[in-house]
Amino acid sequence: MGKDIRIGLVLLIVAITGLIVSSSAPSKDGLRPATVAEQHWVDSVFNSLSPDHRLGQLFMVAAYSNKTQKHVNYTEFLVREYNIGGLMFLQGGPRRQAILTNRYQAAARTPLLVAMDAEWGLNMRLDSSMHFAKQMTLGAMDDPQLVYQMGREIALKLRTLGVQVSFSPVMDVNSNPNNPVIGNRSFGENKEQVTKFGLNYIRGLQDHGVVAVAKHFPGHGDTDIDSHIALPVINTDMARLTNVDLYPFQKSFEAGVMGVMVGHLYMPLFDTVRTQSATISRNLVTGLLKEKMDYRGLVFTDALNMKSVSNLYKPGELDALALLAGNDVLLFSEDVPMAIQKIKQLIADNKIAQEDIDYRVRKILRAKYWAGLNHLKPVDVPNLMTNLNRPLSRVVQQSIYEHATTIVRNEDDLLPFAHLDTLKLAAITIGAPNDNEFAGTMQRYMPCSTYAVTNRYAPDSTFERLLTKLDGYNTVVVSLHNMNNTPAHNYGIGDGALKFIKQLQANTRLKTVVVVMGNAYALKYVEDARTLVCGYEDNYASQAVVPQVLFGALPAKGRLPITVSEKMVAGTGLPTPDFRRLRYATPEAVGMDSKVLAQIDNIATEAIAYAATPGCQVLVAKDGAVIFDKSYGYATYDKSQPITDETIYDLASVSKVAGTLQAIMWLKDEGKINLDSKVSDYLTDLKGTNKKDMTVRDVLLHQAGLKAGIPTWERTVTRTGGLKPTFYASTQTGDFQREVIPGTYVARTAEDSVWTWIKRSSLLPKTKSGYPTEYSDLSFIILKRLAEKTLNQPLEAFLQQNFYAPLGLNTMTYNPLQRFPKSCIAPTENDTYFRHAQLQGTVHDQAAALMGGIAGHAGLFSNANDLAILMQMNLQNGRYGGRRFFTTPVVAEFARQQSATNRRGLGWDHGDPSKPEGPTSNLSPAATFGHTGFTGTCVWMDPDNKILYVFLSNRVYPDAGNNKLRQYNIRTRIHDVIYKAIQTDAQAKNQE
Repeated sequence: MGKDIRIGLVLLIVAITGLIVSSSAPSKDGLRPATVAEQHWVDSVFNSLSPDHRLGQLFMVAAYSNKTQKHVNYTEFLVREYNIGGLMFLQGGPRRQAILTNRYQAAARTPLLVAMDAEWGLNMRLDSSMHFAKQMTLGAMDDPQLVYQMGREIALKLRTLGVQVSFSPVMDVNSNPNNPVIGNRSFGENKEQVTKFGLNYIRGLQDHGVVAVAKHFPGHGDTDIDSHIALPVINTDMARLTNVDLYPFQKSFEAGVMGVMVGHLYMPLFDTVRTQSATISRNLVTGLLKEKMDYRGLVFTDALNMKSVSNLYKPGELDALALLAGNDVLLFSEDVPMAIQKIKQLIADNKIAQEDIDYRVRKILRAKYWAGLNHLKPVDVPNLMTNLNRPLSRVVQQSIYEHATTIVRNEDDLLPFAHLDTLKLAAITIGAPNDNEFAGTMQRYMPCSTYAVTNRYAPDSTFERLLTKLDGYNTVVVSLHNMNNTPAHNYGIGDGALKFIKQLQANTRLKTVVVVMGNAYALKYVEDARTLVCGYEDNYASQAVVPQVLFGALPAKGRLPITVSEKMVAGTGLPTPDFRRLRYATPEAVGMDSKVLAQIDNIATEAIAYAATPGCQVLVAKDGAVIFDKSYGYATYDKSQPITDETIYDLASVSKVAGTLQAIMWLKDEGKINLDSKVSDYLTDLKGTNKKDMTVRDVLLHQAGLKAGIPTWERTVTRTGGLKPTFYASTQTGDFQREVIPGTYVARTAEDSVWTWIKRSSLLPKTKSGYPTEYSDLSFIILKRLAEKTLNQPLEAFLQQNFYAPLGLNTMTYNPLQRFPKSCIAPTENDTYFRHAQLQGTVHDQAAALMGGIAGHAGLFSNANDLAILMQMNLQNGRYGGRRFFTTPVVAEFARQQSATNRRGLGWDHGDPSKPEGPTSNLSPAATFGHTGFTGTCVWMDPDNKILYVFLSNRVYPDAGNNKLRQYNIRTRIHDVIYKAIQTDAQAKNQE
C-alpha cells in the first residue's frame, strides 16, 4: 500500500471515530477574538520587523543562569542580532535568572516570550525553589481542584520571575510501567483521570496569565525508551491512539490550551521512515494535529538538542524540517543563524509559503500580547524571593500530599496506630539522612526509637546489625527514601534493603509497615507487605505528612493512579479515619497569617536579649493543627546548650492542670466524686479539723479559705541551712527513695509530714459572703491526696496509665532524671538557701521537692509538643487519638467561669480583664482557659476559636527573682500576636 493511500485511510478512520473534531470546528488556541488594541499591537510589531527578524520570532533558545559569561553574551547576541522570539530557561537560581531576564528583555527588539519546564514547580529547573508534586502524585489525589490550585501557584511564581510559558502539563497516558522518561510525570494510566487532572492544571496556569503547553503529542506513555537518548518507537494502532493517547490532548484543545508540544518519537502508523520523529512528521503535525484535530494554538517542538533526533542532522537542518512539518516554535535550536539560512532556502524553493511563516509569527505575537508583553515590566529583583515565597503555596504543597498518601494494604488493621500505650515502635529510614523529617515527625506522636541507614545500597551486614536491635519492639516502620525513577535499577532500592524487609516480614513477633517514599511502580518489590503505604515522593512536605497519616492525625485519601501488579491495580487505596490527633500544618491552612505570626520571633528574641529568660519554646495550634512551633535561645546564658523542640522544661504550676486536675476531672466524669461533697467525705482524717466543711468545688475554685502556702521545707532545715537527717539522707534506701537533688534523698514519710502540717494550718479570715478567693498550692496538694485515695493508686501511675502513655507523651513526667539525661532538661534556679545546688531536672518548687518531686501543685516536666497534645485532648473535650478520655463534657464544665466574683474555673484559670497586662491577651475571648507557671510557663486554650498556645521557659535561671518576663509582658504579648494573626475573609481572599 502506498504511503499517501495509507495516510488517507488513517485520517479517514480518525474522522469516523468522532473523538477528533473536523476542520470546521472553532479555533482552539485558548485566545479570545482579537481586540482592536491587540490587532493594532500585533500589526505594528509585525510591520516593524525585517523578514529575517520575523524568522527570529520562531526560535526559543535555551538560557541558563548558572553558566559562564560567554553563554550570557552569546544569548544576548542572538536576542539583539536575530530577534529570537523567546528563551527557555534551564538550570540556575531565581535571582540570577531574574537579573538575566531583565537584561535580555532590555536587549530585545521584540519582547521575549520566556518559558520554563515547571511541571512540578520552579524546583524542576532552579535551586532555592519550591517543589510541589509530580503528576503521578497528583493523580493519586481525591480532589482535582488541588491541581488547579497548584497550577495557580506555579503560574504566579512564573509571572513573578518574568516567565510567560510553562511546558506543562504532561498529558501522556502512562500505559507502559517501564517507561523511563514519563513514568511519574504522568497523572496515571487512565485517560479520563489524565484528562480531568490535566485540564485543571491548564486552567490553573492560564487563568493566572501563563501559557500552558500540553505535552508530548501524540502520546509518549507507551514506550520503554528515553527520548533524550534514543528515538522511541510507538507501535500502536489507530483505535488505541484515538481512544487512549489522543483523548487527553483532544479534550485539552477543546478546553483552550494555548500550546502543545510534539514529542520525539516514531510512529510507523504515520511514517515509513524509521528515523522520522513526530517532531518532523508533516503527517502528524500538520495532517493530524492542525488539520484533523483543528488545533490552532502554538505548536512547540520538543527540545531540538535531544540526542534522539539531533545526532541525525547537520546544524540547522532539524529546525527547518520541524518548521516544514508544521511546528510554530522551534525549541532549543542549537544553531539559530544556520537554521534561519535553511528556512530561507525552504521559502526560496517554495517548499513553505511566506504567508504560512507570517501567520505563525503573528500567532506568536498574539500569545505575547495575551501574556502582557505589550506592557512589559522588569522583574522586581529586590523583592523577588519574598514574592516567590507565597505562604499559600505551602498550604497547597502540603494539601497535595495529604490527599495523595495511599494506604495500599492494611491486612492487620494496624493503621492508623491506635493503642500507643501498647505500641513499642521503631522507625527505620533507609536512604535518608540521620536528621530526616520523617523520623522527627514520628517522634512527635509517641516515644519511638529511630534508626537511619543513610546508604540505600548498604550491605547485608548493616541490616544484620540492625536486626539485633529490634528485639524489644512489636512494630517497625521501614521507610524507603532517596529513590529514583529508573525501572532498570529497582527505582533505587538496594538488594540489602529488600532482603531486610523480607526478614522483618518473616518475623511473626513483629508487625512491619513498609512505606515507599518514591515512584509507585516500586511497590511491586514489596508487594507482599501486609501493611504497605505509598508516599509517592521524598521531600520535606511528604516526609511530614506520611507519618501524620500513619498516626491518624490525617485520614488516608489517596488511590493508586497506576497498576503496579495483579495485587495492586489502579484505584487501590484504603481510606482511614481521622483520629483527631494534632496535625502539623501551615498557618494559612487554618486561616492564620504567617507574616503576622513571625512577630513572635521578635518578642522571643527581645526576651532573650533582655535576659528575661535564656531560652523558650513557643507552640501555637488552631483547629487541631500545630501551625507555629519554634525554640529560641539557650538553656543558660553562656549559650552552651541551644534550646530544641525536645528540650524539657519544669512546668511549675501548669502541673496543676496537666496532672492533678486531669485525675479529678476523670473521677468526676466517672461519677466517683461529687464536687459539692465535702473533701472530708473522701479524706476522713480531715474530719475534726478546721477543713472538715470545705467542698471539692470550693477547693478547685481556691475559695476554701486555704492560705497561699505554709512553711514546709523550711521545717526540714536547720537554722544554719543544713538538711535535717530526719528528712534527708545521702544514700538511697527503702526509707529514703526519691532524690531531692542528685545525691540527696528525701524521707518516704516527708509527704505525710507535709499533710500533717496542712491539716494543722489555720484558714483565712471568713467574711459574711464566705472565704475570699486566694490562689493556693495547698488546694492541689489536697486534691492530689483526694485523687489517690479515691483511685487507690499513686497519681503518677494513674496519669501515666490513663493519659500520658495512651496519648503518646514521651517527655511529660515527674522526676525526669529517672528517664532523661540532664542535657535534655533546661536548668532552673541556683538554689542557695535550701538545696544549695544548681537545679536541673529536679523540681524547682521546694514543697514539691520535699514531697519527692511528685506533688499536686508542681512537679511535672515536659516539652511544648507533649503539653500541647494533652491540652488539645482537653480542648476537644476528651476526644483524641480515636478514643474518649472523658465520656461527658467534663472539661467544658470545669473550664467555665463559675461566678462573677471569681475569674477562675474549676482548677482552670482565666484571664483577668481588670488588668491591662493580665495573664491572657485582651483579644482572647472570655472562654479562654489554662494556667501559668512560676518558672515562666503558660498554656491557654480558646474553645471559641479552637486556639491552643503553649509557652515554656526557665526564666528563674539562675535567680528566681528575675521578673523581666512579666515586666516586659512577654507571654501575653505573644498571645496578642496570635489573635492579630487570625485572617479576615478579605485578607485570605487577598492572599489568594
